[in-house]
Amino acid sequence: MKKTLFEVRHPFFRPLYRLIIATAAILCWAVFEWTNEAQVWASVFGTAGVYLFLQFFIHFDPKEYEKPPEE
Repeated sequence: MKKTLFEVRHPFFRPLYRLIIATAAILCWAVFEWTNEAQVWASVFGTAGVYLFLQFFIHFDPKEYEKPPEE
């Protein structure tokens, strides 16, 4: 498995509802920050939300979310 800067490929994120909740929560927080005129924090959370969307829904491979074999 290829390591990324922020590793989100963990067995915890295997169920679809967890992927949706995590992504939606981050993107909603970005909107909240934007409406409160905190554009820096909005861009930070917006970028994180887009990253999660890409990792969870575009580049998703179910094999990468399985537990590693015990040795």
